[in-house]
Amino acid sequence: MAKKKNRTRTLLIIIGVAVILLVILGLVGRRFSGPSATRVEVVTVEMRTVTQTVTASGRVQPEVEITISPDVSGEIVQLPVVEGQQVQKGELLARIKSDFYQAQVEQAEAQLSQAKANLAEREANLLLQEQTVKRQRELYEAEVIPLDQYEQSDTQYKIAQANVDAANFNVESAQARLRESREQLRKTALYAPMSGTVSQLDIELGERVTGNELQAGTTVMKVARLDQMELEVEVSENDVVNVALGDTASIEVDAYPDRIFKGVVTEIANSARLQGSTFQEQVTNFPVKVRILDPHNAESRDMGMADAGLVGETPATEDYPSFRPGMSGTVDIFTNTVEEVLSVPIQAVTVRDFNSIRRARRRGQTAESDSTAGDPENAKPEIADGEDLQRMVFAVGEDMKVTATIVETGISDDQFIEIKSGLEAGGRVVNGPYSAVSRELDDGDLVEERTDRPF
Repeated sequence: MAKKKNRTRTLLIIIGVAVILLVILGLVGRRFSGPSATRVEVVTVEMRTVTQTVTASGRVQPEVEITISPDVSGEIVQLPVVEGQQVQKGELLARIKSDFYQAQVEQAEAQLSQAKANLAEREANLLLQEQTVKRQRELYEAEVIPLDQYEQSDTQYKIAQANVDAANFNVESAQARLRESREQLRKTALYAPMSGTVSQLDIELGERVTGNELQAGTTVMKVARLDQMELEVEVSENDVVNVALGDTASIEVDAYPDRIFKGVVTEIANSARLQGSTFQEQVTNFPVKVRILDPHNAESRDMGMADAGLVGETPATEDYPSFRPGMSGTVDIFTNTVEEVLSVPIQAVTVRDFNSIRRARRRGQTAESDSTAGDPENAKPEIADGEDLQRMVFAVGEDMKVTATIVETGISDDQFIEIKSGLEAGGRVVNGPYSAVSRELDDGDLVEERTDRPF
């Protein structure tokens, strides 16, 4: 039994010694093998064409949409259109009950007739007074009647002239009232101001509407040109300064996920739209309108061509998309393009504290630099205590060591960013992983290139 225990103890001692030797060998091997290399993706600095884009979302709407509102009040007694119907310019859209306005016209006509009759009476009286004053003047000149009798007849003549002028004014006033009444009667019929589509219908037959000439009345319907559609998108205040009239754009409409449409910026708002109840929550956006250039809404387009006398100029095709007001879409506005410039992938550029990199370089100085530390001519400037945030890349040397390099950047697209200074064509920089570029890599670190692009 004692021999068995001794064998077990001896075996345990041998295993323990072997483990200790393995640990020691591992530590010694790591010490002599040098620092480990970080596995990274490396890309080459190349010349490319970079196009800056501004992306925004919004909704499809007609470029031209007219709201139809009545100028008179009453009951809708005729409604020959339905929502979505194509209408021609001048076509009847709705009619308001006209009995009251017809009575107003007849009353104004009667008042005009009365005013004209009154004018005729005053003109006859003026003619009589004119003859009377003529006879009185002859009698006065013959010294048959006294002066006061002649003056009295002359006054009556002037009064008759004034009465005729007043009667003329009454006739003009009655004519104006008649024109107004006829205009009110005419406005009981609502006609299409242009050819288009009834894009919205807000009333039913028999419903009452209100309206007057001084302010907008009840919205009856909307007529739109659906062959001329646009997207109104919200662009942030940081991006709107890069957008200009005439900038081209690509448009994606959610209803057509596999198609890209061409567009152009036609309008940029001068005033912002603020969203949010408090200052901290407010989001500042500017409405931007982008016209859809690709042919669309074939039926509406054919109607517009018919109005212009172009029927048969361009054959209709079933491939035209059908855009409806309110559809969601996304716009990429191409704001600026630079051709054949140095560029690297966006993820290769990071922002780091360059003062900390300078301190690390200072700590790694050789003994030769330490020996000249007391020489004023070779003394190196002090490094500030604060941060010095710089845009930089990690350039890869032939020895596979990285060098933190400050770069000046320009515009960027969704993949690449322009490099104005700091790099040369053909150079190599670290592109990933993100954690290595943004935090882990330090100046002078050794890297190993990954060729399978795992990042």
